[in-house]
Amino acid sequence: MVWAPETADTPLRVLRRLESGPRGLVTADAEARLLEHGENVVPSRLPPTWPRRLLRSLRDPFTLVLLGLGLVSALIASWATAGVIVVLVLVSCLLRSNGEHRADRSTAALRKLVATTTTVRRRATKDAEPEEREIPADQLVPGDVIKLGPGDLVPADARLLRANGLTVHQAQLTGESAPVAKRALDLPEGDEHLLWQGSSVASGSALAVVTATGAGTRFAGAYAVPPPGARPGPLPGARPGSRSGARLSRRAGARLPRGRAGRRTSAFDRSVYGLSWVLVRGMLVIPPVALVANAVLRGKGLEALPFAVAVAVGLTPEMLPVVVTTVLARGSALLARRGVIVKRLSALPDMGAIDILCMDKTGTLTRDRPVLSGSVGPGGRPDPEPLRWAAVNGLVTLHLADPPAPDPLDEAILAGAPEQLGEVEGLDAVPFDPLTRVSRALVRDGDDVVVVVKGAVEAVLERCATSERERRRATATAAALARSGARVLAVARGPASAQEAVVRGPASAHEAVARGTGSPQPRLDEAGERGLTLVGFVTLADEPSPDAAAALALLARRGVKVKILTGDHPGTAARICRELGLEAGEVADAAGLTAAGAERATVIARCTPEQKARVVRALRAAGHTVGFLGDGVNDLPAMRAADVGICPRSAVDVTREAADVVLAGKDLSAIGQAVVVGRRSSGNIVTYLRIALSSNLGNVIAMLVAGLALPFLPMLPVQVLAQNLCFDAAQLALAFERPGPAVLRRPFRLRRQAVLRFIAGFGLVNAGVDLVTFAVLTRVHGVLDESAFHTGWLVENVLTQAAIMLLLRPVARVSRPLGLATGALAAAGLLLPLSPLAPALGLVALPVTSLLWLLLVLVLYAGVLVALTTRTRRKA
Repeated sequence: MVWAPETADTPLRVLRRLESGPRGLVTADAEARLLEHGENVVPSRLPPTWPRRLLRSLRDPFTLVLLGLGLVSALIASWATAGVIVVLVLVSCLLRSNGEHRADRSTAALRKLVATTTTVRRRATKDAEPEEREIPADQLVPGDVIKLGPGDLVPADARLLRANGLTVHQAQLTGESAPVAKRALDLPEGDEHLLWQGSSVASGSALAVVTATGAGTRFAGAYAVPPPGARPGPLPGARPGSRSGARLSRRAGARLPRGRAGRRTSAFDRSVYGLSWVLVRGMLVIPPVALVANAVLRGKGLEALPFAVAVAVGLTPEMLPVVVTTVLARGSALLARRGVIVKRLSALPDMGAIDILCMDKTGTLTRDRPVLSGSVGPGGRPDPEPLRWAAVNGLVTLHLADPPAPDPLDEAILAGAPEQLGEVEGLDAVPFDPLTRVSRALVRDGDDVVVVVKGAVEAVLERCATSERERRRATATAAALARSGARVLAVARGPASAQEAVVRGPASAHEAVARGTGSPQPRLDEAGERGLTLVGFVTLADEPSPDAAAALALLARRGVKVKILTGDHPGTAARICRELGLEAGEVADAAGLTAAGAERATVIARCTPEQKARVVRALRAAGHTVGFLGDGVNDLPAMRAADVGICPRSAVDVTREAADVVLAGKDLSAIGQAVVVGRRSSGNIVTYLRIALSSNLGNVIAMLVAGLALPFLPMLPVQVLAQNLCFDAAQLALAFERPGPAVLRRPFRLRRQAVLRFIAGFGLVNAGVDLVTFAVLTRVHGVLDESAFHTGWLVENVLTQAAIMLLLRPVARVSRPLGLATGALAAAGLLLPLSPLAPALGLVALPVTSLLWLLLVLVLYAGVLVALTTRTRRKA
């Protein structure tokens, strides 16, 4: 396997060493090389084994506290308590490990559906003409000739054969935040001519030959064991042998090219973690408090320690990690069947919490293919010249820059342009760059060498030698065209300067070979693109997407506000909004936009990529949960800034890698489906938290009170833990619930304070019912026997837990899994005193009269719960 080219190698030497050429490899040779070198996959750690998964699941804070309590129980020889704690931990870890394994397997299968592809040149036979085809990036081999354009991920280490305005993001490898210019040089210095796996194309296009794949790449060398005989050098941008070079290597190894490294923890994750640590603190405080109270009031010391441990365990929601994993994996699988791929499971609750969805209008609210609508001069009168020169620019860019995918605007212009464009010869071209907002072409028109620039009105006018009066007139003409709803492109031309055509010198010989011209050509130089003459404007019309209006209406009903962030003129975006029934409201210009203005505006026009990201950050700082839908490289900063990045499967590689959610197509209705599933997932998790914690808190309060009031322990530690085990197993059915309409009606967030208030309120109600049960057992019915008391309270606890699983949910309808689970839980509570386990648990058979009294208490409790939950639902 080839490790890397020598820095001083010419392209011809590299091609010969790789036994390749500008026309690419023969298909049969490529297949043989694939068998020899293996797939182009960076070696990664093997999937964790089952023992490793079990050990990893022990890092959960609840599990660690439970193990600590189990160790305390073992030290004081409370073996029954320690044994049941171990069973609880094992059951939780096994269920969690199995759920994570299935979720990881499903996610890996889904990621293959959106795997990165690369445009490669290959030939059927040695003498056949090369064909360009899309192949999975893992099928590349050394010697393949690939094409790259804006937004493409660099799939392997490569040597440039041709570059047109090429800039590359390689922060993953070198830490450089700004794009780095790359050039195809015959006699290179440094690494300007080299591309590294893990970087991405910011602008321009390129033709390159693959020099290393898989484990042979520099990226793999940063953290993987290199292949035999390989000697990877320092990463680009690092001094050999320096500490900074080592840091860069470690950083590259730690950060795979996923595009979202360093993302902040979501609001949902923060709420779950915060709630977990509140409970952990409670679990750590309860044992000392119980011990001190028993020692002071009852004269009991360490003999009360097992009971204190059991009380702390009673507060623990052992199944929380299991339920969260199960709920999110189920929601992800459901969306996958609808063509929506969730790459990050925790993005599901974030989808449910979205209250603002930002998007560009092109390709989402409108069709991908604009239609040519007119060509006018600087004064606004019809004129064919702007269209002619725009077509020349597009044709030359298409042929010489040779992007992997043609620009839709150029395709629309060429489709409506005249058949005869004049005797022009393309010399060089730089495709559209979202930063400069123009495309540039250098052509020979007769004996003259001419620069043709096409793009955003403001960017083109900056390059023109116009008087202030002419500039105002041209700006007014463009504004009038935009207000009518058209997309406006300005076109300018002018003679190439001597500096541009001569000082830069000819292109290198290998670029001439790659182009097929056979001789060197003059090159473009942005410094020479001043003093141009404005030719006029070309207008294009965007057709609204047929399903966009219905999808926007659905999102509005779900409480999601849509904002349009576009580089177009405000009038163009506002017209599309009106046609789709979206209230445009205040239309703002991105320049000088304030945070308050970003909240008020529905349409924000003339946005650069960084301005889009700034708007998203401002909305998040104002307390909103923001989703961003995009498909181009210019959408990448905003997607990284959003809570949830969304893109269609047809998005450019780097955007698709950065997204959390990938849609099968540009269908806004799929976002509505993902929002609903996200809210269902969050609702089920919150339902579990409310039910589990309010029941546990009530039991803990009652046990602490009864432990001080009764001459014996109200429940043995082993009985508390056995009860918990039954309750936890039944609660897994909550993962399959369908929340009520109140959850789906508006954005749903897990609000920690609201959950804690709910838990405290219903926990006190539950504790009150337990105290009533004590009174019934000790006063009304005269049950003074310790074993009978323990049995009666355990039976009542299990039955009330089954009741709250049915009654503390946001909907009245009971699903089949929940019905079976609660039935099994109630049966377990009634049958445990009669089972062979009864002696080991310290339980005895109760008389029928005792059971009838307990059922009466249960009915009264159910009536209170029905009244309280009905009131809560009405408020919702």
